[in-house]
Amino acid sequence: DATSIPDEFRGKISKETKRIGVPRHLLTGEGIDKELIENFEKSLKKLESAGYEIIEIEMPYTKYSLPVYYIIMPAEVSTNLSRFDGIRYGYSAPGKDLMEVYKNSRGQGFGKETRRRILLGSYVLSHGYYDAYYNKAKKIRSLIANDFNNAFKKVDVIAMPTSPFPAFKIGEKANDPLAMYFADIFTVPANIAGVPAISIPNNKTKNHLPLDIQFIAPKLGESRLFEIGKKFETIR
Repeated sequence: DATSIPDEFRGKISKETKRIGVPRHLLTGEGIDKELIENFEKSLKKLESAGYEIIEIEMPYTKYSLPVYYIIMPAEVSTNLSRFDGIRYGYSAPGKDLMEVYKNSRGQGFGKETRRRILLGSYVLSHGYYDAYYNKAKKIRSLIANDFNNAFKKVDVIAMPTSPFPAFKIGEKANDPLAMYFADIFTVPANIAGVPAISIPNNKTKNHLPLDIQFIAPKLGESRLFEIGKKFETIR
């Protein structure tokens, strides 16, 4: 079963969490809310007061996580959803011929964002673009994973904000897909590297909008996340 890991594998990862790595060079880009960063820095000081060691780390390739994610993920979406043709799987809409059944089923059965990701994924996997985009993204993905592997030689967990800005109103950015994608800038590195992460509520803005902090652990290090997550909730 490719989705299961024996418990004895997990037991090899220590629960002890003392050293927290912070890649501050990833937190200075355009579009990142200043109040959010101020709140994050205050949380680090509280963790330091609670006995944790805060260590600044460098992760040079992790800054490419967002573009890499939005190449690899749509490619996977395009491939995985290709079976939903209205004949073998998924929603089926009537049509005068087979091609119209395909078009109606996929047009009506998938929402706008899903169709957008299928189109983008089909593009990056197409002849002439596969090597230029998809293969290159996979190579950078390996470099990002190495960033994490190297970081975890020095620290037990990594701390970052969960989102680059406070929560926004429902539908506020619905017509701006790039702004929506930018909201993932701090969460997709864990997806790309294949490591576990946890997001925890972390205070509110002056306008009472919720803020969050996330902790990232090495592979099979979920126990570290639960430990520091419980500890953080007692000191914040």
